[in-house]
Amino acid sequence: MLLQDTALIYGRYLRQSLRSRIALLFGVLTPLLYLLFFGPLLTDLPLGGQGSSWQVLVPGLLLQLGLFGALFAGFLIIIEKSQGVVERMRVTPVSRLALLLGRVLRDATVFVFQAVLLVLAAVAMGLRAPLTGILIGFAFVALLTVSLASLSYALAMKVRTPQEFGPLINAVSMPSMLLSGLMLPMTLGPAWLDVLSHLMPLRYLVDAVRDAYVGSYTTPHMLYGAVVAVALAGLAVTVGTRVFRTSGA
Repeated sequence: MLLQDTALIYGRYLRQSLRSRIALLFGVLTPLLYLLFFGPLLTDLPLGGQGSSWQVLVPGLLLQLGLFGALFAGFLIIIEKSQGVVERMRVTPVSRLALLLGRVLRDATVFVFQAVLLVLAAVAMGLRAPLTGILIGFAFVALLTVSLASLSYALAMKVRTPQEFGPLINAVSMPSMLLSGLMLPMTLGPAWLDVLSHLMPLRYLVDAVRDAYVGSYTTPHMLYGAVVAVALAGLAVTVGTRVFRTSGA
């Protein structure tokens, strides 16, 4: 029943996304602009890591796509609450876990699709990376999306208006972007900033994907990134499910 319920919810929200093709394509616009206008500035610059500047920048942009997209996914719940959709779901026998999983799996599908478009554009601009590394990057995008979308939906169930939700998400997203080294490796900064960045879970995912893009699959960065990504996804889904159950969604 859980699988059937999840597939039902997933299909419902995926069809909504497919009907809004403009939103689907514009979701990748911001990382694409970084790629087009910021990427060429880094060409041939020593960035303190292995590989080319594209192998440093593109992994960060992929995870940036998941970071900002998934964190703001909760706005949909707020809209549904105002339209009575959540209230109608309360009287159905659908699993509360399925209500969460269906949503976050739809988000993961959308953002992986957008990540594919971003990588194709990067390849056209000069990115060269092993196929295995690119696929590993997509897996990390999916795990990050599941984690952050689950937490975003849980938070959205607790707030009443978009005016409350937006500032809270901004308070999380900006430090996460700045301290995780999405744009440039944190090793380029002062030692204290590099140490502080290790408190940010996203840092480990960024380092892992950058290693994957240069073909290094057995490094400590890869191990730490995989452990953090899986643990964060499990914790976030657990928290999200509990909130959905207690909130009667």
